[in-house]
Amino acid sequence: MNRRLLVGIAALALLLVTAGCLGGTSSVSNDRLDAAPDGDYAWTAETDAHITVQDNGRFRAVYEVNSSSVELYRFDGFGSRTPLSVEAVRYRYDNGTVLNGTELKARGGDVTQNDRITNVTLPEDAGRDGKLAFSSSSTPKRFSLPVFVEGSYEVVLPVDRRVDFPIFGSVRPSGYDTEVVDDRLHIRWDEVTDGNVVVQFYLQRDLGIFAAVAAVSVLVGGAGILYYRRQIRALRDRRQELGLDVEDDDR
Repeated sequence: MNRRLLVGIAALALLLVTAGCLGGTSSVSNDRLDAAPDGDYAWTAETDAHITVQDNGRFRAVYEVNSSSVELYRFDGFGSRTPLSVEAVRYRYDNGTVLNGTELKARGGDVTQNDRITNVTLPEDAGRDGKLAFSSSSTPKRFSLPVFVEGSYEVVLPVDRRVDFPIFGSVRPSGYDTEVVDDRLHIRWDEVTDGNVVVQFYLQRDLGIFAAVAAVSVLVGGAGILYYRRQIRALRDRRQELGLDVEDDDR
């Protein structure tokens, strides 16, 4: 291998590293993993995945896992994977014992992150019916995550949020059922196998605001048209007074 080729390979490797393509993997800090969630995790949920969307732009997720690890990520605007930033990580055994992040690591597990994914390795003694929970951030009025675990899903929206008005609300995938419990909308799927779970939602009062804005817009538009027609008529009358030719139709 000649010297120029070696120099070229070295330069390419340096470029990849500085661009993050060969970025390393690091363990997420215990302080972040052990943080307290904003609310209780839905350990007793009967679905394989349960997501509680909060009104502060965050969510709490609980997944039933039967593998040794779980990859958590999002897709950016170019369709590439980016790591899902998680905190308040907990693992619950089938017998009800709950581990925080520090305890999970002490039992052979870990939570690591690189430039593409966050990987959660479960404790060495994890059973097939354990559950993984974590908290993360979401987009206001829109929840979206890839399907990390196949099976039944439930998404619970904050109080007074709905999805059934077109333009403002939408849900993917189709084939879901909804129920309102204590003014919180529950969206359920019996089986989700791939793709993304996406819920676009709105505050019910937003519809009233939209209706008021639309009504004002119609009134202002109508008043503008009426004013314009009156100006045209006034101009026509003025031309008639001056003896100028005037067409019969308004143009």
